[in-house]
Amino acid sequence: MQKVDSTNSYELYDSMNELPLEWRNLMLDARKATQTAYVPYSDFHVGAAVLLENGLTVTGSNQENAAYPSGLCAERVAVFAASAHHPGVKFKAIAVAAFAGKNTSPVAVSPCGNCRQVMTEYEHLFGNDIRFIMQGEGEKIIVLKNVKSLLPFTFTAEQLSESNK
Repeated sequence: MQKVDSTNSYELYDSMNELPLEWRNLMLDARKATQTAYVPYSDFHVGAAVLLENGLTVTGSNQENAAYPSGLCAERVAVFAASAHHPGVKFKAIAVAAFAGKNTSPVAVSPCGNCRQVMTEYEHLFGNDIRFIMQGEGEKIIVLKNVKSLLPFTFTAEQLSESNK
């Protein structure tokens, strides 16, 4: 048996004001997207923004449903919309923000496992790192160099093709 340690590094900014302008605008788009969340059950408003390589931004917000598994997270809404409306255009960065209830201060948010897998699929598909920017505690912002940092042991299409050999 061999023990293997894994580490992950990220950048931590004290506020959005420290971010490069492009990322700050993306986080502002994600925060704005929280306003379109349909969250009658959790009252937890999440917004996501995808910056495309061509400079366009596509946003999404979480959408709940009385049949809970039928809802969809903001990250997947934004990523799927970006892919559907701009097929083949690479993703440059993704930002995520959240607000709880009527609270005007953002809360820390990290993507669920399903969203991590979906975002990693696009990173793999495009063959490039997708910068990931998320709200931390208070006004802090966490920036990861890529999505795979969120999900180091990903499941890929290559693994499926290996099972067909």
